[in-house]
Amino acid sequence: MGCTESKQTCGDVENAKKIRKPKPWMHSEPITRAQLTRIRDEFWDTAPHYGGQKEIWDALRAAAEAELILAQAIIDSAGVIVQNDDLTICYDERGAKYELPKYVLSEPINLIRDV
Repeated sequence: MGCTESKQTCGDVENAKKIRKPKPWMHSEPITRAQLTRIRDEFWDTAPHYGGQKEIWDALRAAAEAELILAQAIIDSAGVIVQNDDLTICYDERGAKYELPKYVLSEPINLIRDV
């Protein structure tokens, strides 16, 4: 029987960490949602140039922008190895390291809300 056909735990599933949103954090100065979106886009546009596989970066972005249940499924199916359960440090199956800043994973507590 394969891992999906029985209740046994597969090696990959055993070592998988359940992901969570980062702890509340504060940006160095209050920022608007538009500013947050801009720095997120800049990060995702440049991150693949620092190494790693584009497919993993794409999966990490999709996970970062999804609800936790979907994010967990994306991470698991992409074979991402999660070191920090808030996704700030991950690895791919080849050992390449992926570091994600908190600003791509959650909003700061000092986000300026649109009025």
